[in-house]
Amino acid sequence: MYDVIVIGAGPAGCTAAKILADRGYNVLIVEKCALPRYKSCSGMLIKKTIDLVGRYFGESIPASVTCAPTENKGMIFTNDAGQEYRFEQHGLNVWRSAFDYWLAGLAVKSGAVLQDRTAAVSCDVQEAFVEVKLHCKEKGNYTEKVKYVIDCEGVVGAVKRKLTQSAGEYITTYQTFNKGTIALDLHYFYAYLQPDLSEYDAWFNVKDNLLVLGVSGKDASKISMYYDRFIAYMEANHGLQIYKRVKAEKWLMPHISPGCPIEYGKERVLFAGEAAGFLNPMGEGISAGMESGYYAASA
Repeated sequence: MYDVIVIGAGPAGCTAAKILADRGYNVLIVEKCALPRYKSCSGMLIKKTIDLVGRYFGESIPASVTCAPTENKGMIFTNDAGQEYRFEQHGLNVWRSAFDYWLAGLAVKSGAVLQDRTAAVSCDVQEAFVEVKLHCKEKGNYTEKVKYVIDCEGVVGAVKRKLTQSAGEYITTYQTFNKGTIALDLHYFYAYLQPDLSEYDAWFNVKDNLLVLGVSGKDASKISMYYDRFIAYMEANHGLQIYKRVKAEKWLMPHISPGCPIEYGKERVLFAGEAAGFLNPMGEGISAGMESGYYAASA
């Protein structure tokens, strides 16, 4: 039935599916979560991402997927020596669940078929096709034979692990959403690189009037210690006051090592987005996901 199965309905997968459908291929997008699905993410769209949406999807980003403050003015980094660097750039603040679901809808509008609550279990690569084993919560287990697969299922996808026999290296992220106040301009995304605050980076941003504070590290057992240090740092340096914690969450992202190694895929299975290792060093992955999805589809 299908020429290509795209695994994952994030920015990489939606872009790949949209491009393929526009070029006349029969495309199935499978997403293991129910849509719209949540992803722990800053949700900051940099100018490059906004430009790519216009280029690949031919649409402007609607206000319905944004959150307050809608405008992002750029990023402010504090390096490991405590020096501050400002990068001014127009961007948007979105909820990833709404943004990704909107992209998926545009892929479907172009002709792709979208099936959520469906996990790709494995891919058996043959000379002329790929046999993809799927598990759907409604249909149960079944198999599709396609010419190609584009794997955009993210950092801990089952297909890539089985094909490459590699688990990869991960960074654990932990962030909380809080009601409170802070003496910072809420239109910026702030990142802190001091080694006493995290093993990778710590960050602050705002979504719908909730203060988001997070840390990341290689050793998950140290996350709580680094988080407490970061909260104390923000209280001492930026007047942070937390009145109520609304929620907390943990996530994984690829560990970006020197040289930024990329895995492009194996035979008829191509990788894109975080599954391939595409992630900008400061953790921004939407633009890299969209571009790699586009080029995987073009290939």
